[in-house]
Amino acid sequence: MQSGQIMVGTHEGVYIIKLIGDVRLDLCTTFDSFTEDMIGQDDFAGVAFDLHEAHGIDSTTLGLIAKIAIRTLERGCQKPLVFCSDQGIRHLLDAMGFDALVEISDEQYELAAQTTPLECRIPSEHAAREKVLEAHRVLMSMNERNAETFHDLVHTLEQECEQLDNTSTHPQ
Repeated sequence: MQSGQIMVGTHEGVYIIKLIGDVRLDLCTTFDSFTEDMIGQDDFAGVAFDLHEAHGIDSTTLGLIAKIAIRTLERGCQKPLVFCSDQGIRHLLDAMGFDALVEISDEQYELAAQTTPLECRIPSEHAAREKVLEAHRVLMSMNERNAETFHDLVHTLEQECEQLDNTSTHPQ
């Protein structure tokens, strides 16, 4: 049973991503696929994250938020907005250097878009491992502190992915 949920919507080209509950890895492959499509839309004008109902966000999800922010900026859009009143999550965003990529506000703001649940599929072990690796590489690219924090995890994941790839291409 999922403990978190991702709601999505759009209003005049601005996409709203609302995270609810404890958002973890099991939601991330579908979330990443959605955001790739979102950023590729002709009418894409920006993104806002509503974290007011989030109780927890794992590092993989944070890496995907960073990836979305980077891709949004690459498209020439303004920094994404992040609405967050939870002090623990806000501290995490600040400590990881998200202020370089997003505008963070603790205001309660009623966003104009209607949101609907993103239907998330449980990823395969391989897909999940690849998504964790990608998300943590993005976090490492944000600043030196994150690079140091996630270096060992990324190195371990790279080795595991390489071993799995070798096993699947060269079965015993």
